[in-house]
Amino acid sequence: MALTAWAAMWFFPFAVPICIWAAWSDMAFMKIPNKAVLALTAVFLVVGLVALPLTEYPWRLLHLVVIMAIGFLLNMVGAIGAGDAKFAAAMAPFVALGDLRLIMLLFATVLIAAFVTHRLFRATPALQGRSQHWESWTAKAFPMGLALGSTLIFYLALGIFFGS
Repeated sequence: MALTAWAAMWFFPFAVPICIWAAWSDMAFMKIPNKAVLALTAVFLVVGLVALPLTEYPWRLLHLVVIMAIGFLLNMVGAIGAGDAKFAAAMAPFVALGDLRLIMLLFATVLIAAFVTHRLFRATPALQGRSQHWESWTAKAFPMGLALGSTLIFYLALGIFFGS
């Protein structure tokens, strides 16, 4: 794992609440707020200066630009929502390039688990509790913020426990 435990410990307490906010908002309103995207980006911009070596910091910012461009293209062809593309771009600098395979595997696993869990809750009104008004229960689309936010949380947690 290329993410250091040091960096993961710095990022974790700031990124996790934003990831939870993005996931909740996407499930409740089928939108990831731009404020969540900006907040996650701000966390990287500020905390990254402490958590990462200065030689690595600008390269990580390049991740944001690359993923934003890919997300923009995927959004143009209707493959993902604009909020999903922006949030993925904001997440990108947190991921070390050496962990590309890991993050792809982690995202695929979390996406499947999030999809199955969401659809199970959606099909079982008794499990919905106080969230019966959420738009994601009736929307055709899946609230990808649930999978994206969870992926970053798990990635940073793995970094804390298994990072170099």
